[in-house]
Amino acid sequence: MTATTVDRRVPPLGGFSARFLGLELRRLLRNRRTVVFTLAMPPIFYLIFGLSGNYKTQYPDGWHGNVSAFVMISMAVYGAMIATTSGGAMVAVERAQGWSRQLRLTPLRPVAYVGIKVLVAMSLGLASVAIVFMLGALSGAEADPRVWMVAPLVAWSGSAVFAAFGLFVGYLLPSENVMQFLGPGLAVLAFAGGLFVPLDGGVFGTIAKFVPTYGLARLAHAALTGDSAGGIALAVVNIVVWAAVFVVGAAVAFRRDTQRV
Repeated sequence: MTATTVDRRVPPLGGFSARFLGLELRRLLRNRRTVVFTLAMPPIFYLIFGLSGNYKTQYPDGWHGNVSAFVMISMAVYGAMIATTSGGAMVAVERAQGWSRQLRLTPLRPVAYVGIKVLVAMSLGLASVAIVFMLGALSGAEADPRVWMVAPLVAWSGSAVFAAFGLFVGYLLPSENVMQFLGPGLAVLAFAGGLFVPLDGGVFGTIAKFVPTYGLARLAHAALTGDSAGGIALAVVNIVVWAAVFVVGAAVAFRRDTQRV
């Protein structure tokens, strides 16, 4: 008998392709719970909290918009966080179903696989940010033109940190626990990091500076609140440090998971 040679050549771009990306997007959109929490809940929360009382007519000193705009940005960030974290954490379900193991038997490179996961998560995050900002523009959120240009871009791009967080948690926890952990966990991080209510000074203000959501929350609101250069620099440091922690953690967890196969 003649031995059969299997062609194991690595495909272009390590296996990254528009077809694979489209497949992953469709798989994510079939998860109704994720889509509802990502695309429906943040706009609903904005309508409930952003338009309450006289928020539309409150313009705090030094701000470049009203309080409704602050709530709008907060909910856009929160929606992007949910989207990117959930997209990354889907690896936990794929591990349980054996899909990750099947992919590792193909020439697909891990970098391409992780890159596609991040792009899928960021695509859903972009949709969430766009919906909240469009709703805000139609319902009374007012801000300078610069805020409307900078805030959504920061809210979306900065949420990439939580795509890495989702990957890290997805490889760290079993599939039956990951989503139960992420829902309440993200809510706690949002409050602790000052996303919904500014935390200036005091014990909670000090603790907030070390929370992963602090940097993104402060940076997304900076154009609206007129934050200082020092505050912006602190926010950037927070984002960079936590991004490094989550990326390294995800890489280590991925390597350990691979070694089990």
